[in-house]
This record gives sequence, structure tokens and C-alpha cells, in this order.
Amino acid sequence: MDKLLILNKISSKGLGNLSFFESHNQIPFEIKRIYYTYDVPVGVKRGMHAHKKLQQILWCPYGTIEVILDDGLTKTNYHLDSPNKALIVSKGYWHEMYWRNEESVLCVAASDYYDENDYIRDYGEFMQYVERDYWKYEDTL
Repeated sequence: MDKLLILNKISSKGLGNLSFFESHNQIPFEIKRIYYTYDVPVGVKRGMHAHKKLQQILWCPYGTIEVILDDGLTKTNYHLDSPNKALIVSKGYWHEMYWRNEESVLCVAASDYYDENDYIRDYGEFMQYVERDYWKYEDTL
């Protein structure tokens, strides 16, 4: 499942806006890790992997980042170009992120701690997972 969200926003006249999301409310998982990527030159592509179990929510508090999600059958493009826009990325999606503006920042909240074994970094291997419907059998991963 991938899902574009417009985050909650509280505006205070003359004081700006506050946006937020909450575990098990707007996002369907508990957050165990938060990280962010910055100082990436415009046009650079990052990501280029999928996760076996990890779920994430991505948002761009500053700038514009294009996210391409690929489920092995369909590719969908999203533009994170507002601080109150976020994208939920479930397990089983190959994802690529392109920096479209200088000084863009990509923030990620993840459902688990870092585990290199959860990554699929080879597109051919990813397609094997897709062909075998592994995403349906979470316990076998």
C-alpha cells in the first residue's frame, strides 16, 4: 500500500503552522526510527531498494523531492513539495527519490530499527519477490 497524506495542520495567526502525524492514527504502524537526508545535489537519485518488512512515512519539510514507487507491475510518481504532505510506503515497494530543488530535505519515520537484511538492493531480486508473491507471506521473509 502506498498512500499520499495531507497532514494535520494547525495555523496560528502571525505565528505560522504546525503539522503532525501520529502512530496508529494517520499512519498504520509504530515509529521506531526517524532519519533525514539533506545536502543532496539537485537531480541526484537515492533509494533504489525495497524492504521486506519495513514500513515508512516520507515527508519533505523543505524543497521538492520526487518519489517513484514501483510494485513490480506499476510505477507511480509522487511529489513531496509541501511540509504538510507525506507518503506512506509499505513493504514490497521499490522506491527511488530524486532531489528536485536545492537544499531539499527528506524525512523518514520507519516502523523498525535499521536492519540491512530487510533491504532488497538488486532490482532483479526484487522482481523475484514480486513474481513469488512474497509480500503476501510476511512470516516467510
